[in-house]
Amino acid sequence: MGTDVVLLILSLIALIFISGFFSGSETGLMSLNRYRLRHQAREGNKAAIRVNKLLERPDRLLGIILIGNTFANILASSIATILFIKLLGEYGVVVSTILLTFIVLIFAEIAPKTVAALYPQTVAYGASLVLTLLLKILYPIVWIANGVVNNFLKIFGIQVDKTSVDKLSMDELRTVVLESKGRISPLHQDMLLRILEMEEITVDDIMIPRTDIRGIDLNEEWPVLLNNLTSSAHTKLPLYRDDIDNVVGIIHLREALNLLGQNKLDKASLNKLAKEVYFVPEGTPLHIQLFNFRKAQRRSALVVDEYGDIIGLVTIEDILEEIVGELSTEVPSVWKSIITQTDGSYIVDGSVNLRELNRIMDWQFPLDGPKTLGGLLVEYYQEIPQAGICMRINDYPLEILSVEDKLIKQVKILPYLKRKRIIE
Repeated sequence: MGTDVVLLILSLIALIFISGFFSGSETGLMSLNRYRLRHQAREGNKAAIRVNKLLERPDRLLGIILIGNTFANILASSIATILFIKLLGEYGVVVSTILLTFIVLIFAEIAPKTVAALYPQTVAYGASLVLTLLLKILYPIVWIANGVVNNFLKIFGIQVDKTSVDKLSMDELRTVVLESKGRISPLHQDMLLRILEMEEITVDDIMIPRTDIRGIDLNEEWPVLLNNLTSSAHTKLPLYRDDIDNVVGIIHLREALNLLGQNKLDKASLNKLAKEVYFVPEGTPLHIQLFNFRKAQRRSALVVDEYGDIIGLVTIEDILEEIVGELSTEVPSVWKSIITQTDGSYIVDGSVNLRELNRIMDWQFPLDGPKTLGGLLVEYYQEIPQAGICMRINDYPLEILSVEDKLIKQVKILPYLKRKRIIE
């Protein structure tokens, strides 16, 4: 075998290697996690800074990669043709075409791209040194090639010199959090998911409904008023006269009890403790209300509808519980409203919040309408149903057990029938 043949073989091997380098570099750079890359660049990682700069102009990056890859492949094809003509004569052209296609496909395309897809950061960070240097050396060629391409793309309204940063949607952020198992604790994962849900949750979803607000009626006799005060399970209590719509202010239970312990509490001093009422409109998203609480330096507010009527009470603790879960060490109030039966069914209070019920029981009642289970049943039935009425909502069989004062008090739910139906 002559020296010229050996040189041709070595040159061909080198060109295949160069072609594989450019192919792998392209895949590695394009497969990088851009958010991790920008994080590492902000931390001062030199390789990350270098790669991030290359990716700022993908037209120039792809230009240098494709110029190098195309040059290596064409030159390899020419050398292979010369080599096989020397070895096989006129049949060398056909053999070189078939053999080189197979070699390039395996060793210059599939293999390097597979490795780069599996280890994009290692490949991209290593290749960035060579690509940065080549971009400086061959910049005039890249500039001319990109100028022609960019002007051609402008015909179709494509501006390649405008880089855009991909922005994750809420659903995509949820997917990122859900796929981070093993990297963050389940507790933190749950908190992050709850935070992402805050834009979809309003004060109406978490407020204490008007019917459940426990306040202090200043027109009550003092012994009754004092009993209501000392037996309250809430820390924020509205002061009103006769009706909650005649609200005077909101007091903190601890301050009232402190005065009571000093034998200084009476109606006059109780009235002085009342802070100005802070009203918020229904439908306010939780993340906005949390900001408003901080801005106004308030911890509680009364929720009003479009007519100005009070429909509920919301506190900053209620919002925080949406992020970290129940703050109380007691059994969550929703669980207190659910009684498990021996046949697998559940007796549920009609006033229970639907979203909390879905979260705790892993059910799928609709949330785009009424906030409570009773409200959902009334909307579905189009009137206040009587006890004994049965219906099916989202494949959940329900039976109304009791109705008092036009309110649905207890509902029997048979979720196991839904699961059985799905399995069958």
